[in-house]
Amino acid sequence: MRYKAVIYDCDGVMFDSFEANLAFYQRIMGMMGRKPLDRSDEEQMRILHTYANREVLAHFFPDPREWEEAVRCAGRIDYRDLVPLMVMEQGFRETLDVLKGRVELAVCTNRSTSMDTVLESFDLASYFGLVMTASKVANPKPHPEPLLRVVEHFGIKPGEALFVGDSAVDSMAAEAAGVPFVAYKADLPAMTCIDHHGDLVALVRS
Repeated sequence: MRYKAVIYDCDGVMFDSFEANLAFYQRIMGMMGRKPLDRSDEEQMRILHTYANREVLAHFFPDPREWEEAVRCAGRIDYRDLVPLMVMEQGFRETLDVLKGRVELAVCTNRSTSMDTVLESFDLASYFGLVMTASKVANPKPHPEPLLRVVEHFGIKPGEALFVGDSAVDSMAAEAAGVPFVAYKADLPAMTCIDHHGDLVALVRS
């Protein structure tokens, strides 16, 4: 097969996790004595859904001392309380069942410590040979480092992997890393766009 690995972003690709992410940052706002975030503010919602935790908190708390306190607040939140707000994308597990053993599977996300909890909660950990999070790299997406670390781990060339994402952050990371990008339910610069996870099976076999 032409492709030897499929790499998935988490939020918006593996899961509809908007409500969980919003609830996470709303808790931090409450702990910091701030008013709740306005879910109608599209730019704020985009930032909290696509960037790494520390970058999101730096946006909301530009003062270094407040930022440090916000990071501590984030560390006190048990993400298992928020997992019930996440909804797995239709056909995702079934697609993993088809791809497992045929290609390497990995996650490349700007989540930090919560990713393992999410995978375990949905019984998905066994599918993935590598889970690359923002906490494991010096430069999270849109920097290419996380994707390059994944292809290096599997001993393949960037062009031999597919990265499935849903945001401009994902698209920029893929382009910088030289990894073909598959846009999921999004109008983004990409090798191709898909609306269903099952579409990946034919793409991998091509």
